[in-house]
Amino acid sequence: MRKVSRRQFTQEASLAFLAGVSVTVAACGGGGGGGGGDDGYGPPTSGTPTTTLPPAGSEEGAVAANHGHVATITAAELAAGGAVTVNIAGSAGHPHMVELPAQAVQQIRDGRKVEKQSTMTDAHTHVVTFNPERPEEPERY
Repeated sequence: MRKVSRRQFTQEASLAFLAGVSVTVAACGGGGGGGGGDDGYGPPTSGTPTTTLPPAGSEEGAVAANHGHVATITAAELAAGGAVTVNIAGSAGHPHMVELPAQAVQQIRDGRKVEKQSTMTDAHTHVVTFNPERPEEPERY
């Protein structure tokens, strides 16, 4: 059993707690009374688009040829540093799995660029890149 300091315990417990938290931002349409209207930010948009932000401390991968998939490794998974299997179904209507070995998860946690191809569903796959903003060539798994 590994020994952890009080600070490490608090940090890991906080990350585990935050792993389940998500923030949803929804656009408000038209009308007065505090939502929409002329609030100085321009005219309201039509429809009600919704964006769900990844939980704090998590890492979201960029999905190539995306049509609704979301690839998120939680903060708790990153802190643990073990192998993970991420279901990237999102709103695409079908699942794909991305299996990452422990070494890849640790590299992602450390800010390195990592790329992995998903499993095949409906005769197609997707390449998922974590830390895509990094200029270096990705480590491919």
